[in-house]
Amino acid sequence: MRTRIALLAALVLFVPGYAAAQPAVFLVRHAERADANAGTPPTMAADPDLSAAGHARAGALAAMLKDAGITAIFATDRKRTQQTAAPLAKALGTTVVTIPSADTAGLVAKLKAASGNVLVVGHSNTVPEVIKGLGVQAPAPIADTEFDKLFIVTRGEKPGLLLLRY
Repeated sequence: MRTRIALLAALVLFVPGYAAAQPAVFLVRHAERADANAGTPPTMAADPDLSAAGHARAGALAAMLKDAGITAIFATDRKRTQQTAAPLAKALGTTVVTIPSADTAGLVAKLKAASGNVLVVGHSNTVPEVIKGLGVQAPAPIADTEFDKLFIVTRGEKPGLLLLRY
């Protein structure tokens, strides 16, 4: 528990300064699905809502990134990604740009053209694809039971990758 609190404190203190130094893309997988039990893979319902834990995680994400200089939020067309992005969009007074979940190339092109810091809410299979599309050669995989990874890709000639857990 102490480690998690220390990590969250470091993230809150670190992200605004880090984000101001270079444009960054923040990437997360959607929060916990309502059709999954703790520690088990989801049942793969067509388009489930977030669970109570997922809504809490989405709120925590918004609290952590509200001062990170986010200028745009991208999420796939699934309810779980939209619901994960919604608290931050509300806090920033912005709307979420919806991208088809199968259009990774289109999303990468939009991210490369974006100015400022952006948030992407995707899926366990799309987030690593987007990271690779941004020029990071070995993105970390996301297991079906992982919802707490926050990736930060610094944009530039040689993109960098930072992995945090929230």
